[in-house]
Order: sequence, then C-alpha cells, then structure tokens
Amino acid sequence: MTREKTQRRLHLNAFLMNTGHHEASWRLPESDPYAHVDLQHYVTLARIAERGTFDSLFLADGPQLWGNLAQRPAGALEPLTLLTALATATEHIGLIATASTSYNSPYNLARRFASLDLISGGRAGWNIVTTAGAEAARNFGLDAEPAHAERYARAAEFLDVALKLWDSWEDDAIVGDKAAGVWGDDSKIHPPRHRGTYFSVAGALNVPRTPQGYPLLVQAGSSEDGKAFAARYAEAVFTAQQTLADAQAFYADLKSRTARAGRDPEHIKVLPGIVPVLGSTEAEARSAEQLLEDHIVYDHGVRRLESLLQLPDGALELDAPLPSDLPPESAVEGAKSRYTLVVELARRESLTVRQLIARLGGGRGHLTFAGTPEQVADQIETWFTQGAADGFNIMPAVLPSGLDAFVEHVVPLLRTRGLFRDAYGPRQTLRERYGLPRPANQYLSPAPALV
Repeated sequence: MTREKTQRRLHLNAFLMNTGHHEASWRLPESDPYAHVDLQHYVTLARIAERGTFDSLFLADGPQLWGNLAQRPAGALEPLTLLTALATATEHIGLIATASTSYNSPYNLARRFASLDLISGGRAGWNIVTTAGAEAARNFGLDAEPAHAERYARAAEFLDVALKLWDSWEDDAIVGDKAAGVWGDDSKIHPPRHRGTYFSVAGALNVPRTPQGYPLLVQAGSSEDGKAFAARYAEAVFTAQQTLADAQAFYADLKSRTARAGRDPEHIKVLPGIVPVLGSTEAEARSAEQLLEDHIVYDHGVRRLESLLQLPDGALELDAPLPSDLPPESAVEGAKSRYTLVVELARRESLTVRQLIARLGGGRGHLTFAGTPEQVADQIETWFTQGAADGFNIMPAVLPSGLDAFVEHVVPLLRTRGLFRDAYGPRQTLRERYGLPRPANQYLSPAPALV
C-alpha cells in the first residue's frame, strides 16, 4: 500500500468488555469467568491500553441484566465507580463511561461525571445513551420503553440541563482569600433555574467547574434521531459499519450534519468499532477465529437474534435465511440502526441464521477482522485515510490477550506509518488529546471588542 505521511493522527479507544467481545471468549482456557467483577482485571486492561498510548478506554452499561446467565458472564460493575478506581491506577488514558438519559436525573449524573473529571485530572468522558428495551423500562416503573423519538427528546433536554449545571460555577468562583476570610464569590455561581418538558432543576451544581469544563461527550446511536443528536452535541461517535463504503457514507453524512448544526466538523470524531483477531500468519488468525466460533452455543444466539428482530420465540430456523417479511426500521422502537445493520448484513451476504450468529458472535455487528498485524494495520489505515474514520473503537475478541497483542504488534506498525503517537507527551486532558477546545462557560458574555 502506498502511504503518505499526514499530520492527522488516529484516535484509539479501548472498548473493555469482561473476558472479551466474543460471546464465547469466557469458555477459553485462558479466560477467568469471574473477571467481570474483578477490579484487578480492569486495572490490568487499563494499563495495557495506556502502555499502547490509547486516547481512552470505554465501558458499556445498561440498567438491566443483559441476556441470560447461561450465555456469557452477566452483570457488571457500575462504570463511574469502576472508572474512579481506574483513575488512581493510570495517569494519561481517558475514562469514558456509559450512562442513560432515560433512567437518570441530570443533577446526580452531572455531579458524578464532574467528580470523575476532577479525580482523574480531566480525563472523563460520557457515552450518552437513551437505552432501548422493555427490560430496562420495567426496572424503573414503566410498563414499556418510551418511544424512540421521545427518548431522544428527553436526551436533548437532559444534555441542555447537564451543560447548565457544569457551567454553573465560573472557573474563578473559588477565591481562597484566607486573610479576608473569603473562600468563594457567590456572584460567580449561576443556578440553572430550568423548567422544561422532562426536568425541573433549580440550583447550581455542588461540584466546581472541572479541568475540562465538562466531560468529553460521546454518542453511539446511528439512527436518524441518533445522528441528529450527535450532530448537535457529540464530540466522539462510536459507530458500527461492515463495509468501507457504508463507513464512508456515514462519515460524510455525520460531518455534513455537524456543519449544518453550526459546529466545526473537526470537533466530532468518528470511531467505528473493529474486533481484531490476530495471528502471526493469516492461517493462524483464521484458526483463532474458528476456535471462538466452535464455542458458540447457537441456542443462545437464536434467542438474542429473535429479540433484536422483535420476533416471537421459535420464529428463526438455524439453517434457513432470515424471514423475508421483517418489518422496516421505521417500525422498530428499540436499537434501530443495529437492527438495520444486522438485516442488511444477512441479506447482502445471503447468510443463514447460523452463519449470521457466527458473524455477530464476535462484535454484535461491528467489523470483525482476522489477520496478521500487518493486515489489521492495513485495514485501519485504509479506513482512516479514505474518509471513513478518525480512529477506531478497538474491541478485542478475548481479554486481556487480544488487547495485549494489539498493543504489542499493531500499534508499532501504526506508529511506523506515521498514523499514531509514539508517546503521550505532556499531560493533557481527554479533550486536548482529541484535539478539542475547552468549552467556554455559557453564562459568561463574550468580551467586548476593542475599538
């Protein structure tokens, strides 16, 4: 491949999921079935990612018990609590937690993220989700999940309130004048006094403004509502595409939407997910991938796929294609973009249900790529240089070995090609590492122009 040196640099985020992203990873001899609640396991992963000079690490989450206990390790430590512990075990890497706007209140969540940002020295990020699924809704006193459009309307107001709260202290509100006996300046506190459709929040946050101003704002929805929300608020977007053409189309669309929203398109970073399965030869990588597929329990996959496609139990046959009469995305109230991705993958490649489950077992719709370190680096470079990505959400199939292999064998290639940093350099906030400015406080008027 012909390469041109460029000043653009990849952004790499490590998506950490218990024993790995492949649903059968926990069955391998090397895996610890109890790793999902072991702090030391996550400390090890965070330090591996930091050794690889990753921009950030990321924890998914949802306010419900995922799937069934037979399939894979279930349950998870609360991500903000876990990331607070990881903040003390790392120095540079960003710490991104998932939290729902549907099942939280703005004041408490804004306070928790501000606390993490202060504790970590400006390394906090928030993956903003609206949470699909009736299971989560029933955990919060609802009979069914709110409609897709309503979830995003609530999310927009939630973000507006959170931003007001993070700005409710001016940066210099703390005076600390011991001689005068003045600790702070009340005139520099700005209570939101917000009254809206979903929230009423009167008072200022009880945490000062943080090193970043507010956390890096991350979003992961690729539906029409999700892309509109991202264009308005998001600074990094986790997304899933299976082909270069689809990734290029998403990238161009999101950058265009961001510009139309009055924002700099360079201030939103698009990070597709990739599940790398590495081997010293292509055959070795394929063998590692096959070993994981051989450990899939297909009965679990059928139930999960029926749930995603909103089909009744028993509607799918393992060695038959998907039914031809599936509803369109517009009729789906859950994870719209993932629904469309899975259906299009099955149709485009004429997959049976068994083959589709095998394809989804590694990354739930994210691109899975088995190959040598050079082949994985080539794939990353192609997407990065051909208008499909600003970086990648690295999703190792098996942890910790998959992350360690990526850091040891792929990262050096990306550095040699001039695509990725050699070292962290001076201490930076997560925003600075993503090339983003510290946001101005919305309560302060711009300084008057000098005449």
